[in-house]
Order: sequence, then C-alpha cells, then structure tokens
Amino acid sequence: MAGSGRSNRFSSRRASPKCLLIFFLILVPIIVLGIFSHGQKISYFFRPLWDTPPEPFIRLPHYYAENVSMEHLCHLHGWSLRSQPRRVFDAIIFSNELDILEIRWHELLPYVTKFVILESNTTFTGIAKPLFFAQNQARFNFAEEKIVYGVFSGRKASRRSYEDPFILEGEQRVAMNALLKQAGISNGDLLIMSDTDEIPSANTMKLLQWCDGIPPVLHLELRNYLYSYEYLVDFSSWRATSHVFGPRTRYRHSRQTDVILSDAGWHCSFCFRHIKEFVFKMTAYSHADRVRRRDFLDYSRIQKIICRGDDLFDMLPEEYTFRELIKKMGSIPRSVSAIHLPAYVIQNSDKFKFLLPGGCVRSPK
Repeated sequence: MAGSGRSNRFSSRRASPKCLLIFFLILVPIIVLGIFSHGQKISYFFRPLWDTPPEPFIRLPHYYAENVSMEHLCHLHGWSLRSQPRRVFDAIIFSNELDILEIRWHELLPYVTKFVILESNTTFTGIAKPLFFAQNQARFNFAEEKIVYGVFSGRKASRRSYEDPFILEGEQRVAMNALLKQAGISNGDLLIMSDTDEIPSANTMKLLQWCDGIPPVLHLELRNYLYSYEYLVDFSSWRATSHVFGPRTRYRHSRQTDVILSDAGWHCSFCFRHIKEFVFKMTAYSHADRVRRRDFLDYSRIQKIICRGDDLFDMLPEEYTFRELIKKMGSIPRSVSAIHLPAYVIQNSDKFKFLLPGGCVRSPK
C-alpha cells in the first residue's frame, strides 16, 4: 500500500509539466486576444507608469456675485476698471454642433463685437460634409449683424482612408488667422479661442472685457460635462483661452500659458440632440481612431451608454496617477442640479430638455 501511494504521488509530479503546458496553451491565446481587443484600454490603465503630468497651472480665483459693481469685481482680482469695455471677438471652427452654437451665441451676444466662424466642407478626417451652418443660417438671425463667416475647402481623403486629422485641424486654425483680420480685429481687442462646445460664462466675459491688468493670455477653466449638463465629469477642461490681441497672436487650441481663471464656463462634449450627430462626430473628429469596431456606432448601444454615463469608446479616463484613474473609473454620477448653467438653456428648458437632468433619451434622427 505504501509503495502504491508513492507511485501515485510520483505520477502526479510527472503529470504537472503536462498540466502547465495545457494551461499555458489556453492562457496565452486568451492574453493575446485580450491585448488585441482591449490594448488601448490596458495602455490607458498603465499610463501613469510612463507618462508624467504637465506642469500645474497657476490658478486665479474667480469672484462674482449678482449686484456687485464691476469696479469691485475687478479690484477683487487685483485689476482696475477700464473707462470703456474692450471689443470682443469670439472665434470658433465649426463642425455640426447647431444646438450648442445657439446656446453659446445667446450667452455671449451682449459682450461680443464679432462672432467669427470658420466651417469646412470636410471633417478633420477628410470626409466630405455638408456646410451645416450655411444651411441653418436663418436660425442665427438674432446675431446676424455680428457674424463673420468663412468656408475652408478641406482636402478629401481617398476612398476607405483618412487624412491625418491633426494636420487638417491645424490647417483650419491657420486659416482662422486670415478670417480674424477680415473681421477687423485690432491690437488690444479681446479674442476668445475655443471650440464651439467650450462656452465662457457671461460673468467671465464681463470681467475680461471691463478689467485692466488681466493677463495677456489666459486659459479658462471650464466645468467639464459629457452628453448633457446632467453628467458633470470634473473641472479639467482648460484649452479655451482669452487673448489681448497683439502682433504675435495666433489662433491655437493648446497650452499657451501657465495661468488659468477658475470656474469660467462650461464644456459640454457630445451634447447632441440626435444619435446621428453622435455617430457623425465619432467618425469625424480628431480622435476618430477610437472607433475600433463598427458596433461602436450602433444607435441602440450609443443610447444605452448615454443614459448610463459610460464612455462611447469603451476607454478608461486619461489620467496621470492611479489614484485619479481609479477614482474616475465607471459611470459618471448623475447630477440633479441645474444651477449655474447657461441662462438660455434654462429660459428654453423645453427646447433643451435633452441637456438637463432626466433628459438622457435621444431621438435617432
């Protein structure tokens, strides 16, 4: 009996390498398939190991309350009151965000001298597109006298291919400089550089328009929303900038200074009324490579993701520390607050209910 027991134990030991081989043959394909299917997601999780965060901003506090004089508000920021307001030029490169554009221009209308808008007949990826603004210009008659509109003839990609989106985007930003000159911008005027969905608040505009001593280049910290004002992600949106225009001013959408004004407006990304608009942007903007599978563009999938507050591209947050990454993993918490939003949205709540708490359901077209 004792000998039989030893034989069984030795047999088990001899079988172990075979089990490991079988395990290895099963496990390796699973790992390879997982990397192939979720490589981008995995790389984002380990990003903190090899990527370092940019230098932190110098954050300027932002003071505002109703019925407080501009002189006092300027003084609180360490600035002084001007004898007359600066002229303001709001410059955007437009794609298809008609609802957000209407909200933006109503928010800024009392403060802006010229709305400078450049639209291309191609997307940043080289796909032919309609001139959405031109086709819907009557919708913006309320700002007609202030609009300077230009069309950029983009390069179209060959069949079943894409142009480099960052090159085409850069070409349009260069073209904006010429359109600004056509609009009549002069040294000392205030220029707002931002995407359509990056909206400075009215109180921010009054502050920058009326105060002397503001930084010549200033980033604007915006509340960062996704899909609607129901899903507040964080306060990480920083690319919008204000410039006191000068000979060296060039239209850009990147980091240009270390100084940022806190809580200066709203960035509402993918805040569309119709599912078809989500699909258009997903295939048109600079990160179209994130559409890794055709089912990413399925209408029912997109609708479910919107109402869950999940990521359209099944990606992890782009963070520089594991602490921040883990904190932001999962769905975005819903907010039931509709305080401190663009006034035009609240004034027209029936029209823009899809942007307010409880309005996640979208129409297909």
